[in-house]
Amino acid sequence: MNSQTEVIVRLSAFAGVLLAMTVWELLTPRRKLIARKGPRWASNLLLVAINTIAARLVIPVTAVATALTAESGHWGLLHQLDWPYWGKVVFAVVALDLVIYLQHVMFHAVPALWRLHKVHHADLDFDVTTGLRFHTLEILLSAILKLAAVVALGVPALAVVLFEVILNGTAMFNHSNIRLPERVDRVLRWFVVTPDMHRIHHSIIRRETDSNFGFNLPWWDRLLGTYRRDPRESHETMTIGVPDLREEAEVERLHRMLLIPFRRTNDRRDAEA
Repeated sequence: MNSQTEVIVRLSAFAGVLLAMTVWELLTPRRKLIARKGPRWASNLLLVAINTIAARLVIPVTAVATALTAESGHWGLLHQLDWPYWGKVVFAVVALDLVIYLQHVMFHAVPALWRLHKVHHADLDFDVTTGLRFHTLEILLSAILKLAAVVALGVPALAVVLFEVILNGTAMFNHSNIRLPERVDRVLRWFVVTPDMHRIHHSIIRRETDSNFGFNLPWWDRLLGTYRRDPRESHETMTIGVPDLREEAEVERLHRMLLIPFRRTNDRRDAEA
């Protein structure tokens, strides 16, 4: 797979899922949004564009190109194993998801990294664009960690593309403001992280924020003890965001969002950095 095909596949999947979740949110919203949607969406989507450009400029090599280089040099774990190709692809997608889970836990546990990740959590609402809202420096660090994982594991190029498409799609799905029947949600969250499961992670209450770290597969939270089934309050009334950033102008304007990691706040995790 060449880079042009990769871009087309990823962009098509991104646009399709974003449109589908936007329509779904309009038809069956789970919560009433409190921030002005127009300015907030503009900031969140502009941040995606900035991050995409920054990643291309700062890290000129893509994960697919890295995977192809590792394959030609027989670098990484999977290139040392005599497994069928499909088995390597499945293993690689699951392994990369575990890497992302562990990275997410690390961005909560390390105060300096939390400052960056806080931009994601500072959103006052929880909808499809929240799943795209990350500080540029966090995106760059994540890209470097992903490249390292691709080389170390010897991830096939096809697995890289599949993982990126799945992760991007599920991130928009599980951050979306949609209403699922409770029975459907309870079954579905055994196989994929649902919006009700991940919304708890965006609670203003720290013990809830430090739970349900999964973006795609829900198994890691259950296996590693970070799963929380329900929020303390209802999904309709729980407060989204972080305690020390509650003004819309502070967290929903692009230039202010980018400055969040460098501000003095009353957040204890910030003070420990």
